[in-house]
Amino acid sequence: MCISIKKHPTAIHGFLVDPEFFVYQHRNRRPLLELVREYFGTGRINPKSGNTDVLVYSITSRRTISERVIPFFDQYMKYSSRWADISRYKEALGLFEEGSHRTREGLVRIVRLAYSMNHDGKQRQRPLQAVIDRILRGHTPDTSLMT
Repeated sequence: MCISIKKHPTAIHGFLVDPEFFVYQHRNRRPLLELVREYFGTGRINPKSGNTDVLVYSITSRRTISERVIPFFDQYMKYSSRWADISRYKEALGLFEEGSHRTREGLVRIVRLAYSMNHDGKQRQRPLQAVIDRILRGHTPDTSLMT
C-alpha cells in the first residue's frame, strides 16, 4: 500500500496524490495474484514497468480500497509489523473521504502521512520539503494540457 505523489502539470496544487494498493509477484506466480484478485473481486494484473518478469496486482480506486482492502487489513493485519503504516494509510484515506486533499493544508497533511509510511519515504524521488514547498507556494495549472 502506498500513497502515490505524482507531479502533474494540470493538478491544482502541482501533484496528483492518491492511495494505491499493490501486490508484486514473479510472473511464474501469477496464480497467486489471480487468487488475490478473486478475493477482493476487483483489480488489475499487469507487468511491472521496467521489469516484465514481475507482475503487479493493483487497486487504485479509493472507494474500493476503503470498502475491500481496509476491512482485510483490519481483520488480518492487526498484529503485523506494518500496522503503523496501515494506520497512517487509513488516516490518509479518511482525509481523502473528508475532502481534505482539495485544500493546500489538507494535501500537505496527506503528503506528510505518505512520507511517514514505508520506511519514512526513503524510496521517494523527491524530498518531502520540496513537495510541501510546491504545494504551499501555489501552482498555476497548465490549462493547455487539459483538452
